[in-house]
Amino acid sequence: MSVPSVVVELVRVVVLADDPVSRSGVVAGLREVRTLHVVDDREAARADVVVCVADDPVRAALLVRQVLASGARRAVAVVGQLDDAALLALVEAGACGLLRRSDATPEALAGAVRTADDGDGTLPPDLLGRLLGHVQRLGRDVLAPRGLSSSGLTTRETQVLQLLADGEDTHGIARQLAYSERTVKNVVHDLTTRLGVRNRTQAVASALRQGLIT
Repeated sequence: MSVPSVVVELVRVVVLADDPVSRSGVVAGLREVRTLHVVDDREAARADVVVCVADDPVRAALLVRQVLASGARRAVAVVGQLDDAALLALVEAGACGLLRRSDATPEALAGAVRTADDGDGTLPPDLLGRLLGHVQRLGRDVLAPRGLSSSGLTTRETQVLQLLADGEDTHGIARQLAYSERTVKNVVHDLTTRLGVRNRTQAVASALRQGLIT
């Protein structure tokens, strides 16, 4: 009895680099991976994943921004050094995979490319804790003093949303939070506007879908 063949969809990869030697080395390594298909850099806009190689993380971040703006789905950055500033710059640029050049073996880079194509991210383990630390400090030192959360909602808006999700009406929310009913109505109006919905029911559904409330 014949065994049905399994069709593997190849990940289309483009490699961009500041120098031809770096590009040639990365391309040669990725071409050894059977599940990847390296295509010409002129096809970056149609690639599944673009690998941006640069010693300077600022240059790498610029490449990432450019390829994502041109239509590429995902970007992985390979840089010489990854300090805290470079980490934040590359994350803000939209890179979903980060590798130091010294760690970018063909196996590691191919893994980062496949992970990016799946919609996930790759980050050196020693930098993960530092990135989480930055997020925590952002919440504590920047957002919290302004009454905001990482979702962009104020504490009051989150409380109102949660009570709406629990089935409370305007009167019940006002009583529990010690607000006037007019204040609650204003908060609900602001929420529907910010979430781009028409009513409080849609606001709750949108907030639940985005994970803003539980």
